[in-house]
Amino acid sequence: QVQLVESGGGSVQAGGSLRLSCAASGSISSFNVMGWYRQAPGKPRELVAGISSGGSTNYADSVKGRFTISRDNAKNTVYLQMNSLKPEDTAVYYCNVEARFSLTWYWGQGTQVTVSS
Repeated sequence: QVQLVESGGGSVQAGGSLRLSCAASGSISSFNVMGWYRQAPGKPRELVAGISSGGSTNYADSVKGRFTISRDNAKNTVYLQMNSLKPEDTAVYYCNVEARFSLTWYWGQGTQVTVSS
């Protein structure tokens, strides 16, 4: 099993920055894709960014140029650097990882990000 612990959420004014972290621990120590999703009130959960084990990245159009995803494989940790935050970025952000061999997906508990105008 995998436990995902997210941190770094909080409240910030528009134009500010936050850095989210998600550390994976447990019996599985190797992951394929690691990524971040978000869900705003009344809206479906959406992909924000993903990164493969080889370092390839993809982003939602709404965050391109503002957010950067990275990972530290030695620490089984994925990061999301969020710059130039906008009120529409307000949501609960969830970490999501795929175990390398079982291809099972795991979710974090979510961390709130609130951007005020």
